[in-house]
Amino acid sequence: MGTFVAMGNIIRLLPESVANQIAAGEVVQRPASAVKELLENAVDAGATEIKLIIKDAGKTLIQVIDNGCGMSEQDVRMCFERHATSKIKNANDLLAIRTLGFRGEALASIASISQVELKSKRVEDEVGTAVTVNGSEFISQSPVNSSDGTTVTAKNLFFNVPARRNFLKSNTLELKYVMEEFNRVALVHPNISFQLYNQDKILHQLSSSNLKQRLVALLGNTYNNRLIPIHQETQVVNISGYIGKPEYAKKKRGEQYFFANGRFIKNPYLNHAVENAFRDLIPKEAFPPYFIYLKVDPQTIDVNIHPTKTEVNFQDAKSLYAILHSTIKQSIGHYNLAPVLDFETERSLEVPPLPKDHPLTPPSITIDLEYNPFEKKRKSQMEINYPTSRRDSQTLDLPGADISAPNVIQIERSYLVSHIKNGIVVIDQQLAHERILYEEFLKSGENKDNGAQKLLLPQTVQVTPDDAEVIRNIIPVMEHSGFEVSDFGHNSFVVHAAPPGIESTTIQSVIESILEAYKAETDEFNQHGERELAKTMALRMAIKHGQSLKPEEAEAVIQQLMTCAAPDISPEGKPTMILLSYKELANEFKRTT
Repeated sequence: MGTFVAMGNIIRLLPESVANQIAAGEVVQRPASAVKELLENAVDAGATEIKLIIKDAGKTLIQVIDNGCGMSEQDVRMCFERHATSKIKNANDLLAIRTLGFRGEALASIASISQVELKSKRVEDEVGTAVTVNGSEFISQSPVNSSDGTTVTAKNLFFNVPARRNFLKSNTLELKYVMEEFNRVALVHPNISFQLYNQDKILHQLSSSNLKQRLVALLGNTYNNRLIPIHQETQVVNISGYIGKPEYAKKKRGEQYFFANGRFIKNPYLNHAVENAFRDLIPKEAFPPYFIYLKVDPQTIDVNIHPTKTEVNFQDAKSLYAILHSTIKQSIGHYNLAPVLDFETERSLEVPPLPKDHPLTPPSITIDLEYNPFEKKRKSQMEINYPTSRRDSQTLDLPGADISAPNVIQIERSYLVSHIKNGIVVIDQQLAHERILYEEFLKSGENKDNGAQKLLLPQTVQVTPDDAEVIRNIIPVMEHSGFEVSDFGHNSFVVHAAPPGIESTTIQSVIESILEAYKAETDEFNQHGERELAKTMALRMAIKHGQSLKPEEAEAVIQQLMTCAAPDISPEGKPTMILLSYKELANEFKRTT
């Protein structure tokens, strides 16, 4: 038997500073998390003007200045205590929360992993109060002259938790996350003025406006004509907002926003309702932009199933799904973007009445008594000319096989079928063309003159302030690949030259595709800019599935593919072709069931 050794008490309470750091790990995962909490605090304080100032993407400095109600001397001190709150008095209040989080809930967590200074003053007070807290350690509290409202300054995030700081990404990627949180708050409160500064440079200056104006201010003037309003009021939910026109659907998810009771949320089930409403209007691989606002009874929604409060559950999700789906379909139909059938007055179903005393005759049927279904059809109906000789055929060099392409066959407007010496090859036309263009763009970038083609008329590209920052960062990569771009100011750029094959009319959409790819794979783009740019342009410009090709065009695709360095794989790692030997074919026909 084992020996039992008596031990002393081993269960003890964590020190307050350690408990706060553990809580901070749930609430403050990166600078953007702190930005979210501080912005929402400012909103709940009733601010009409909010300024966000960051340095080093929030790693060095996060400062939020608001003109809200301010706090008393006691509240300034209390807001740094764990579990301090302005909203909850008992458990029932959890189900009725309508505000975002006024002070307290996150400040203790933020203060535990940074150096925080807070200044606040109420309108009715003569002086304000200033408090300094370093890593949960209270440093000082004193009266201070300040304007009405609150200023929270968090410096050196994770200064006392270096392991957490080491997990942060590059400044470019962390700035992207910060701007995303800023956008989410700004989109749900268009009546509030917002400013965003990074490295002492203003990125956003948003005045109080309506929702459409706020969307355009954030996303760029091009969105002024890209949006369709939606509106529906029911006992289950009130729906409002905007959806994008189908022709502006994008290759990657990005501009898809749900808000419930004034809070940004994620809900895959409702996202499916939106995308299902766009079915048959956009390509399968495209995603519609949307900005949808839901208002429901707070008691029917659970917003606290995740520490970030973005993942939510709805009690009557099925009804919500049906209402949302129907609302979007109606909006699309109302703006004549899809045919709508009115089954009550469908004209094609209306049959005019017969004249009075019109004779009625039964329908007649003609039967061919000589018809024999087993009789062989005429040769002209059945005969198909298959090539029986490879004479005069052109042989293409493919590792392991020689391709003969006298008559290229296109199947389903997506696949090209041709002969090889010992079998057949089936080529995916889209993936093949992606590989061709990818290598062409890479080669043009390697040339000293990079093959740039001057545009007859320079094209002006208008983007959002967020995207303007991205373009400024990647202009050297773009110029290396054949673009000639100049910053025109006011979030616009002038493109003077482009890589071969890019038409001036497609410049705006190509730039948008580059931005989408960058935001989806920021780290990869920063490490391998030229390669990622070539891949993005190739995917954007390649022949698509469903596109008919003339025989000479199909043969050109095969010819060019076989000259590629890696003809059998697409830029994204998918196979461009399938080789099927005659032996494999024979085995298939010999197979027994």
